[in-house]
Amino acid sequence: MAPRRGRRGARVRRAAAIRHRLFSIKGPDNAAAQEFTTDDSRVEKASLYLASRAASGTVTVEVRTAREDPGSAISSSTRDLAQLGGGGAGWLDFPLGADVTPGTTYYLFAQATTTESKAIAWHGTRSPVGGSLTSWNYDLPVLGGWRAYTTRTAFFVNPAGAEGCGDPDACYRAVPDHVFAASTAGLYSNGKTTGAITPVQAYGSEYVRDSNVLRLPSGRWRYLPAGGSEPVTVRANDPGARRQISESRAWLKRGTVPGRTGPQRKAAARALLSMKALLQPNGASAAAWYSIGEYSWPRDSSYVAAAFAHAGHTEDAYRILTYNASTQRPDGTWEARTTLDGAGPPDSRHSQLDANGWVPWSTWQWYQDAPRQTRDPDLKKLYPAIEKAADYAAASLDGDGLPPASPDYWELGTGTPDIGTAAPLLSGLNAAADLARALGHDDHAATWAEAAGKLSDAIAERFAPLGYQRTVDGLHGRDGAAAFMAPPFNTAPADLPDALDSTHDALLRPNGGVVPGDDPGHDWGTSTWTPSTSFFGLA
Repeated sequence: MAPRRGRRGARVRRAAAIRHRLFSIKGPDNAAAQEFTTDDSRVEKASLYLASRAASGTVTVEVRTAREDPGSAISSSTRDLAQLGGGGAGWLDFPLGADVTPGTTYYLFAQATTTESKAIAWHGTRSPVGGSLTSWNYDLPVLGGWRAYTTRTAFFVNPAGAEGCGDPDACYRAVPDHVFAASTAGLYSNGKTTGAITPVQAYGSEYVRDSNVLRLPSGRWRYLPAGGSEPVTVRANDPGARRQISESRAWLKRGTVPGRTGPQRKAAARALLSMKALLQPNGASAAAWYSIGEYSWPRDSSYVAAAFAHAGHTEDAYRILTYNASTQRPDGTWEARTTLDGAGPPDSRHSQLDANGWVPWSTWQWYQDAPRQTRDPDLKKLYPAIEKAADYAAASLDGDGLPPASPDYWELGTGTPDIGTAAPLLSGLNAAADLARALGHDDHAATWAEAAGKLSDAIAERFAPLGYQRTVDGLHGRDGAAAFMAPPFNTAPADLPDALDSTHDALLRPNGGVVPGDDPGHDWGTSTWTPSTSFFGLA
C-alpha cells in the first residue's frame, strides 16, 4: 500500500515485505531512508521489518526533516539487539514521540552499528507501490552515497493495535543464524495462489498434519485463504483454515502416499502437498517459490508430472503435460524455462536439449497410470508435441549417434556431448516409440526406436569406458547424471552399478548429500543438491 494520510500515517504491504532484504543499514557506510507524510500531528512510534544476522549491536531510527542531515532529526530511538535476544527478524517498534506538521514530507531514517561482520537489513517489497513516496539507499562503497528508488521499504507510522508488529506473531524474535540460509522454508497455497513461508516464520512452527496450514509458536494458525492473495493469521481451528485442511487431506486420499514407515509417508505427503502448491492453475509447475525459482522448467516439471502420476494424481500430471506441450517451440524444442503464465522465457539463456527427452519420458510415466478408458484420447492430444520432440531428438544425432553439445541440468554448457543430455534423450526416444505403438503409429515407433538404438550404442562406446563421466572428452569429471542411465529413466547397462558406486563415492559430502559433479572447472564446494542426491536414491 502507498503511504497514506490518517491514523496509520505511512504503510507498505507486510507480506511481500518480509521476503526481500532491500537495504543494508549497517553503518557507517550503509543506511536507508523513506519519505513519508501523515495527517497526524505527532509520530508516536514507527515499526520496521528488520533482519539481523548479528547478535549484538544497535539499530537507530530517526525522523528527519532533511535526509542527509543528522542535525535535522526531530526524534530518535535506539534498540539493542542483544536485549532483543540476538539475531533474528520481524517487525520491530521504535518509540519516537515527535511533533510533526500534517502533510509535510519527512524522512524515516535507519542505521545499525555492530562489531560483527554479519548483515543487518531493512526488508521490503521489490515491486513499486502505487502512490508512495521515494525510498533512499545509502551505500558509500558501492553507490558513493545516496540513491533514490521507487519506494519499496516496509514500515508503519503510528500503527494501531497489533499492526505495530505487522501481523500477529510477526514481531521481531531471535532465531539461530543458520535459519537465514534458506530462501523459502515452506509454502502456503489455496489452490489458486501460492505463498512463501519464510525461514523466520517457519522457525518453531509446524504444519497442521497433511495440510499447508502453519501452526505458529503461539498456537495461532497462518494460511492462505480461499480467494486471497496474502496469508493471514487466525485463531486455531478457524473455519476457513479447517476447510482447507479437509481439502488437502481429501486430495491426498484420492491418491496414494508412498512410504513403508510413518516418517517416510509423512515426508512423501509433505512433498506431494508442496508440489501441489507449486502447480499453477494453467499447469505450469514452479521449480520453487522465490525469485530465481518462480519459473517452469520442462525438466523439473516432468519429474513432478511423473510423481503425481504414480501417486494417483493423474489429472494433475496431465495438466503439467498439457502446459509443456503448449510451450513447445515450433522446431520441437523447449526454452530452458518459461514464466509461469506461459508467455515465454524470462531471459536469453540457451535452450536445453534434454527437455526433448524428459517430456516424452514423463508422458510415458503418466500413461502407465492414467485411467484406461481415457488415456488414449488424452494421449492423442499430447501426441503432436511428442512427435515433434522425438523427431528433433532423432535428427539431432550425429554420424556417431551422439547428440550435439548442449547445456545440461547444471545449466552450463560443454564443448562436447554430455551424459546429462544423452541419457534423457535415450529415455525420451524409447518412451516416444512406446507411445507411438500405443496409438498405432508403427512407422514413428520404428524411426524413434532405431534412433534410440543408435544413441544407446554411442553411449556404450563413448561414455561407458569413462565410467559415464560428464562428457565424452573426459575433461569434465564425474556427473550425478550417470544415474539417468538407470531406472526409472533407462534400463541399466551391465557396467552401470560399478560406475554409479564410484561416482557416488566421489560426489558424496559429509552431510550425506551429493554434489552434481566434480568438474575441475567448477567447484561446488559443500553445496549438495537435493536432485542429485535423489538421482542416486532412485538408482
